[in-house]
Amino acid sequence: MDADEYRLMDAAEDGMWWYRALHTRLIAALTPIRGKVLDAGCGTGGLLAALGRARPDLDLVGVEFDAGACRSTRAKSNAAVARGTVQALCFADSSFDAVIAADVLCHRLVDPLQALGEMRRVLRPGGMLVLNMPAYQWLSSAHDRRVHNARRVTPPVLREWLRRTGFGSITIRFWNGLLLPLMLLQRLLLARGKAASDVAHFSPWLDATLHSVTRLETSLPFALPAGGSVLAIALRPLTDSAT
Repeated sequence: MDADEYRLMDAAEDGMWWYRALHTRLIAALTPIRGKVLDAGCGTGGLLAALGRARPDLDLVGVEFDAGACRSTRAKSNAAVARGTVQALCFADSSFDAVIAADVLCHRLVDPLQALGEMRRVLRPGGMLVLNMPAYQWLSSAHDRRVHNARRVTPPVLREWLRRTGFGSITIRFWNGLLLPLMLLQRLLLARGKAASDVAHFSPWLDATLHSVTRLETSLPFALPAGGSVLAIALRPLTDSAT
C-alpha cells in the first residue's frame, strides 16, 4: 500500500470499530489453536498486538513486505516479524499451527493461488488457515484503489481457491452484513469519484454505534446471506496432496 495508507492504518487500527470487529472474529477463530501462529501480511501490527493480549500463550510471528510496517509491528507487538512476501514465505515446511491472512489476497500484486499454496506449505498437517476478504467486486471503491485491492470475492470463489490449493474442512460466511446498506450508501453514492480512505477516526458515539452493530451480528442464531466481508476457515488435511 501507499505510505499514507500505512500511516492511517497504524494510527486507527487499535481503536477503529471495523478493525476491532475484524480482530474479534479472527481471534475467536483461533480458539482451538495452540502453538505457533503466522500473520501473513501483518501490516502495521494491530492484529498481532490484539492477539498477543488475548492469547499470550501463542507463539506469534508476522511477515510483511513493507519495511516501515515491519518496524511499526515490532514496536506495537511482541511478535517476531520478518520482511518478505506471502507468495514466497521465508519459513520452513510445516512451521505453523495456524496462519492468518486478513485482506491480503485481494492485493493487486498477490497471486491468490500461489499465496495460498505457500500458506498451506508452512502449515503443519491439520493446521488451520483463517482468511478474511472484502466481498463483492461491484463494491469496489476509491478505498480499494488507494490500498491497491484488485479483487473482492464471494464465498463460492473463495471456496474454489481453497479447494484448488489442497485445503479441506472449509467453512465460509459473510460478516458485516447488518451494516451493508450503509456501506452501499457510502461507497456507491456518497463517495463516488472521491479518493478518500475508509480508514479514519470516527466520533466516539458513531464508532461505538457501528461497533455495537457488529457485536449484535455475532449473537444472531443464523448466518447472514450477504455482508461486506467474507471470513473463511480451512484446514490442511493430515494426509493430502495439493491439486
